[in-house]
Amino acid sequence: MGRTAKKLDRAYKNALRLSIDKRSRIVLMSDCHRGIGNWGDNFQPNQNLFFAALQYYNRKNFTYIELGDGDELWENRNLGEIVRIHSNQFWLMGELYKRGHFYMLFGNHDRKKESEKYFKTNCHSYYCENEAQMKSLFPDMKVQEAIRLEEIHSGAELLLVHGHQGDFFNDTVWKVTRFLVRYLWRPLELAGCNDPTSAAKNYTRKEKTEKRLADWANQHKIFLVAGHTHRAFFPKPGEGYYFNDGSCVHPRCITALELECGAISLVKWSTRVREDNLLYIGREVLEGPVSLEEYRKKN
Repeated sequence: MGRTAKKLDRAYKNALRLSIDKRSRIVLMSDCHRGIGNWGDNFQPNQNLFFAALQYYNRKNFTYIELGDGDELWENRNLGEIVRIHSNQFWLMGELYKRGHFYMLFGNHDRKKESEKYFKTNCHSYYCENEAQMKSLFPDMKVQEAIRLEEIHSGAELLLVHGHQGDFFNDTVWKVTRFLVRYLWRPLELAGCNDPTSAAKNYTRKEKTEKRLADWANQHKIFLVAGHTHRAFFPKPGEGYYFNDGSCVHPRCITALELECGAISLVKWSTRVREDNLLYIGREVLEGPVSLEEYRKKN
């Protein structure tokens, strides 16, 4: 049994379990990589897309589950500064959390949030500049490694993880890799070199990572939803149980997976142009909806 299989087995065993049914509405996004608003903040170009999408899901009474790497804590040390810079995004996530509609997983780039003390220090409350006072943000939240969604009628299970589990560079020796990214690869990236340790930027590593995740899902016949590789994946019924929600740092768009009425869809949010040349942010269904039962029948 390989490292990834062992880590996913453990994540499955220790995962937070949530019951869902056909009335449940859930949106899955990941890899926002929120930064501190400087030239290295990959989230900044898409921040309006993310905010518009989250407003839509809030109005539609969706539960938002962030599948890791929401915040860029390899290139940045200060989570509190990220919260301050992107306070509007955190305010909206805080509103979802108040209603029990927000959960957060950690990934390799924001693994420090695994520490309850660290997360509480930085995310228990925040300073609201509009009201000039401290306001509650995520009191008592525990950032999870994995969540199991259990459909109460069909018995279908979905394991939600970031997808770095078992990866040598991004899991086993992640602190060494963080050091290299922070002090070596980031400067070289500006000169046009890709980080060879990154599953999102190295095609060969991306392929291997996705195969390991898909193999585990197909072997256990459990829906596995991840991020990490930044490449959205939506199989047809009969092609397996592995899904990927993509990322929020694509050029000009963000992607998400939606669960609604017992079916799953892949959607894209992007800036679009009307016939009168006015810009607006729109949602486009790329794949689905396909019922989970259809996958279970044909896989």
